[in-house]
Amino acid sequence: MASSQPSAGFNRRELLRKTGGFAALAAFAAACGGNTGRTPSGGGGGGSGSNVTLEQWYHQYGEKGTKEAALKYAAAYKEAKVNVGWFPGDYGGRLSTGLLSGKGPDVFESQLNIAMVKAKQVEPLDDILADVKDDYTENDLKTNTIDGKVYGVRMIDDPQMIYYRKSLLDKAGMQPPTTIDELIEVSKALTTKKTKGLFAGNDGGMAFGGVGMYSAGGNFLTEDNKAPAFATEQTTAAFSKLRELYNSKSLLLGAPTDWWDPGAFNQELAAMQWIGLWAMPAIQAKWQDDFGVIPFPKADENGRQVVYNGGWTQFVNAKSKNIDAAKAYVKWLWIDQEEYQTDWSLSYGFHIPPRKSVAAKAEKLQSGPAADAVKYWQENGMVDNPFWTPKMGAAFGDMMVNIVKKGNDAAKEVETAKKKVEEELKRQG
Repeated sequence: MASSQPSAGFNRRELLRKTGGFAALAAFAAACGGNTGRTPSGGGGGGSGSNVTLEQWYHQYGEKGTKEAALKYAAAYKEAKVNVGWFPGDYGGRLSTGLLSGKGPDVFESQLNIAMVKAKQVEPLDDILADVKDDYTENDLKTNTIDGKVYGVRMIDDPQMIYYRKSLLDKAGMQPPTTIDELIEVSKALTTKKTKGLFAGNDGGMAFGGVGMYSAGGNFLTEDNKAPAFATEQTTAAFSKLRELYNSKSLLLGAPTDWWDPGAFNQELAAMQWIGLWAMPAIQAKWQDDFGVIPFPKADENGRQVVYNGGWTQFVNAKSKNIDAAKAYVKWLWIDQEEYQTDWSLSYGFHIPPRKSVAAKAEKLQSGPAADAVKYWQENGMVDNPFWTPKMGAAFGDMMVNIVKKGNDAAKEVETAKKKVEEELKRQG
């Protein structure tokens, strides 16, 4: 699903927040009236049993059939009426406004951060997860846990990696890259008059900020989440290599679609592309066996390969008038209904079902590049830290722009971002 969460640095939430504006507000009003039938005050109506009305919000997924699927699941639930809100554009901004104003939904998809917990916008869901907690990966629980409480039920896992055309690498006499230096070399070798070597976004590869840091052994925060952990000599060197990649003239810029859409890869505008597992069916349909996937390469021989594990998680609004009913619906749909979870993960693009027992039955992910992607996700997957706030992400993103696109001194920019993150940590207490 093209709108799944991208890699850290500039993540999808931040990108969503950066789009929309007044047009988005107008679309929001239209969507509320046209799609959901929700009350002007927001949230569902009070009541119990079948008299309860719940409001459930999704961002607009890119793949055909996803909205119809969401409506089908909601209609199948018999314990409450569920109105589905389906929002294009700045979903993150709309959700944030709705939750802050008290006009938010009862149930919504998003990604957790500590500010949501402190604002009491999300309800702990430990009780509905108690019997199945062992059926989720450590990463999926970790990214939704703060101070020992699990606040969300993972809906889909979206590993992101580099896709490459096998025949083009063979023609150039190159092997899939295993280090960032090799990535630059291969990208340059694959660049021709008609095709660029690599597409990592029209912003010049800002999505590589987080994975570049991980590839150098860094992390956003220390293990105790008390201090920044991205300001090291190794990570600074990795960021400088991303500047070298940007300057290599082998990156595709100005593509008709951005990195989360397979259009550039399938139109032969780039020989390699950073994108999620969701795009694999469309890429398979175009290239059949002529493609492979690899993790983001190691920063150097001492680094590590990285797969960014994006995805979406279902939450219950802690200020809902129907918390128990909302939790019951989330449990029914995203924990109990294996048929719908499989449908959501495999019928509209590929995703990994978060429940291990469901993923084990996902035959479409058990061969070829899809199986490789799952293997890399298991071995190299990194997830969002819920203690990393949007304000910290903005400081990190500014740092990447200043280093990679503006060519500023990397060490100075890293130090500036570090100080901003330290200030935010101090403010968070």
